[in-house]
Amino acid sequence: MTKAVPGVVVGVDAHTDTHDAAVLDDCGRLLATATFAANSAGYAQLLAWARRFGAIGVFGVESTGSYAAGLVRYLRGADVEVREVNQPHAHTRRRRGKSDPIDAEMAARHVLADNRPVTAKDTTGIVEAVRQLRVAREGAVKARSAALNALTGLIVTASEDLRQQLTARKTIRARATLCARFRPDPSRLHEPEQAAKAAMRSIARRVVELDSEIALLDRQLTQLVTQAAPLTISRLAVSTGHAGTLLVTAGQNIDRLRHEASFAALCGASPIPVSTGRTDRHRLNYGGDRDANRALHMIAVCRLRYCERTRAYAERRTAQGKTKTEIIRCLKRYIARELYHALVEDLLQQPDSSRRHDPTISISCGAGPIGHSITTT
Repeated sequence: MTKAVPGVVVGVDAHTDTHDAAVLDDCGRLLATATFAANSAGYAQLLAWARRFGAIGVFGVESTGSYAAGLVRYLRGADVEVREVNQPHAHTRRRRGKSDPIDAEMAARHVLADNRPVTAKDTTGIVEAVRQLRVAREGAVKARSAALNALTGLIVTASEDLRQQLTARKTIRARATLCARFRPDPSRLHEPEQAAKAAMRSIARRVVELDSEIALLDRQLTQLVTQAAPLTISRLAVSTGHAGTLLVTAGQNIDRLRHEASFAALCGASPIPVSTGRTDRHRLNYGGDRDANRALHMIAVCRLRYCERTRAYAERRTAQGKTKTEIIRCLKRYIARELYHALVEDLLQQPDSSRRHDPTISISCGAGPIGHSITTT
């Protein structure tokens, strides 16, 4: 049986301009629905409206990391519990149709049924700052890749003399450096060669600017991640980029994850059983946060090259008949366990942490090829 939620349950379907809300009592009866503006005044009206029906037990909110981020921050500031609802409502669209009030009601029913509730991420700490800078960096990296691809296309279609001049450089970055020094004749832009030089110079200078932007963001991220997760980045093969990815995946309030297995599942590193009859095996998890999964994969690959214990583990598992893919899957699971406990320790030390740190806490990362035991006093 599910645990009863004290008070009314409010479901919210969030959009850019409006939020639709539905209120259910503890027996699942729909009390009311309403629409509110997606701004501070609307958040206050929504909370006051919900309190008219009794004490609020919990809010079930969709899109807590995007459209409802502002609402979640407001509700947390008012000491209201917020749970994340992102799973599709099975069969609802076929039976009842699709509308924003229906979606809000289904969000409330999802919370009331206590179907694997997830506490929404806290977006008021340093982890949110890391996420925002990472968004800017990823956009700059993609723009730089697009510019380099465009420059490659222009070189391929350039005149013979210009193409030979550029292809003498072996790398696209060296060619971009040369293109940035072009001096096209403005009075002869009607000629394809001069127009090509102008286009290549423009793209090459864009690449130079993006390089500077990425370098600045890297310095800022290094500063923030070093401050937020010093213990995590001290682990073997864990760079500030990897630690930043895992911080964003876990969230500021990492205690919303019940244990290290939840973190592994969130990273797509939990084993999925595919056993039947006399076959007993597991496969890769293709779900979860793929950026976090990639970070764990790169850490595992690096440790396979530089860590003696990891190489010894891989040799032992190979002798047992495991493939390289299966060995890396196992390593990613061990690494997820190790880094989860490191992240917990780091985030508990943050001054804005919602949990009080116990100075005598003992954290064990478990046994394994890369496991460590950490005790703080």
